[in-house]
Amino acid sequence: MKETTTLKKSAQTDGLSRVDGRLKVTGAARYSAEFNIKGLTYGVLVGSTIAKGSIKSLDTKQAERAPGVLTVITHLNSPKVPGYQDGKPTGNGVFKIFYDNKIYFSGQPVALVVADSFERALFGASQVKAQYNQDNHQTNLRANVNTAKAPHGDGTYKRGTEDAWKTAPVKVEQEYIIPSDIHNPMELHAIIAQWDGDDKLTVWDKTQGVQDARDEIAQIFKLKKENVQVNSKFVGGAFGSALRTWPHEVAAIIAAKALNRPVKVVLSRADMFTSVGYRPHTWQKIGIGATADGKLVGITHEAIGQTSTYENFTEGTVGVSQSLYACPNVNTSYKLVALDVGVPTWMRGPGEATGAFALESALDELSYQLNIDPIELRMRNYAQTEPQGGKPFSSKYLDEAYKMGAEHIGWNDRSPKPGTVNENGWLVGYGMGGGMFGAYRDGATVKAIMMADGNLILQTAVSDIGPGTGTAMVSIASEMMGIPAEKIRFDMGESSLPQAPTQGGSSITASVGSAVYAVCKDLKEKFQQLIGNGGTDKPDYAQVLKQHNLAKLQVTSSAQGGDERKKYAMFSWSVHFVRVKVHPATGVIKIDKVACVADSGHIVSPKTARSQIIGGAIGGIGMALMEEVVFDHRYGRIVNNNFADYHVPVNADIPQIDALFVNKPDPYINPMGAKGMGEIALIGMASAVANAVYNATGKRVRDLPITPDKLITMDVELS
Repeated sequence: MKETTTLKKSAQTDGLSRVDGRLKVTGAARYSAEFNIKGLTYGVLVGSTIAKGSIKSLDTKQAERAPGVLTVITHLNSPKVPGYQDGKPTGNGVFKIFYDNKIYFSGQPVALVVADSFERALFGASQVKAQYNQDNHQTNLRANVNTAKAPHGDGTYKRGTEDAWKTAPVKVEQEYIIPSDIHNPMELHAIIAQWDGDDKLTVWDKTQGVQDARDEIAQIFKLKKENVQVNSKFVGGAFGSALRTWPHEVAAIIAAKALNRPVKVVLSRADMFTSVGYRPHTWQKIGIGATADGKLVGITHEAIGQTSTYENFTEGTVGVSQSLYACPNVNTSYKLVALDVGVPTWMRGPGEATGAFALESALDELSYQLNIDPIELRMRNYAQTEPQGGKPFSSKYLDEAYKMGAEHIGWNDRSPKPGTVNENGWLVGYGMGGGMFGAYRDGATVKAIMMADGNLILQTAVSDIGPGTGTAMVSIASEMMGIPAEKIRFDMGESSLPQAPTQGGSSITASVGSAVYAVCKDLKEKFQQLIGNGGTDKPDYAQVLKQHNLAKLQVTSSAQGGDERKKYAMFSWSVHFVRVKVHPATGVIKIDKVACVADSGHIVSPKTARSQIIGGAIGGIGMALMEEVVFDHRYGRIVNNNFADYHVPVNADIPQIDALFVNKPDPYINPMGAKGMGEIALIGMASAVANAVYNATGKRVRDLPITPDKLITMDVELS
């Protein structure tokens, strides 16, 4: 059924600033580690120094005698965790902390020291001495690709003829590699755990989903869901790293139980590299072929990613090659290599960002072989319907996005011959890359309370990891109710509030926004019932409540999608354009200009949407030019687990980034016509940078990141 979109932007909400902005910039917003709980104690984890083996012995006596230390939790004395008592070792998707003496990766927690201050806990942790039985470990993906296995079934997909690209008149076959990228949000992962009796638990936790965290914790500790309260009022960035319950969270809950006091655990920056996932190191090979006039004949896309030995982490790496372009013959395969490392996790644009780097780079290479403009090549293979199943798209304006971005970046100034444009001693180049991600909608419930003073309170359990969820919801409610945004309060981040999905997969505005839309519509109808016939569409709500002697009027409403997904293929789309300057002698790369265009339906909250796009683009720049986990494979240990050696973009690396929006509603996905944009903000950006570098220099780097040494030591590859 087609949704009727009645949401219209007013001048007031079009320029709405973050509703929580003042709280954040003044320090009034309290994050999970910042709550002052009576009797609070502090925990510091001790990590394994080997990558594989077992603990031979643990000497905790000196730590236990250290000033202020209250307890040291290890596998030798840990209280039993009910959900772990199935007799099975770590595996099948569950890492059992302090369960036995097995070591699966370097940095694995082997002890938790709890003290009456953080400093004393930190010192106590330094006094724990461990001896190990060390086994031979494997942490090198490239050295172990021959062990790759499909995670489920055969891991393959085929449409049309397999390897049809090989028969094409013009073809490209290349390998593309991305290293592991680490989640490094401003806020370190943290939890405060407090038992309120034997079977009741309250936690203040960094999580993207308070209700999913509640459910997982309840399962691990065999508690009733209603006896677990998870609070996550503010989250200082996550984008995948807080989508699950990690070992440090379980460790804090175990220690709080053992001490019968609240325990706080905050990961160190070094812990962040081993304990909360990362984008997996991935090898890809793409074969792509076309006719002389640029029509795609076939695509073959192989991908091998790393995972841990105790859990298979999978993501949609090859999906973009199946769906982004109209191509009759596509075959893909996806495999995993199990290594002695911590398990990866979803990271912004999970899978698609990795796959798009390979596909969009290969398509750029093909454009030079064909001597066809990269945008024109994409338009000649524009998918009017979903290539996999043939369903019509609910909406797609990617062609308009191409035009907007090209005009904004000055694409006409691009030279088709690489390495030929010099500006004040710098080589200049232009590149572009596209992306797509599923446009999803989950069920959600919102309670609306109109108070006697005319203020509206909205309540739901969603978390906000930074994109401005509260602002978007207030904007929707303001438009629906016809009241100023400053008269609306949005309560979230508590598991006891009405049901809401976890913030991930770019689905929250579509999901929770639909519930806000529904509850406001129902609340207005309830007011109309009070007013009776002849009432106005925009009544004075406070006056109506006063006339009926009511302190408040309350409605709870739910919303979820219907069967529209069975009829339509639903995606958000992006295209990124980049202008770079490269110094020919040193290989230094400067990002000179960026234009990103999102086709993600109606833009509910323009200011926060712009921030989303800019943030994703910066992440893509980091992926392309800087970010790389470096292992010393002799020891199976990360050697650049700090901000001095693991490089991320800083202000000096980032130019003005222009965020543009097609801003046309999707008529089917939800009442607002809005689709997600958090993932597409990054997907395709790394390839845009790589393609621009090639256009500037004639040197193609297929092994990220593109560092100066790779440019100055390469032979020129002019097409």
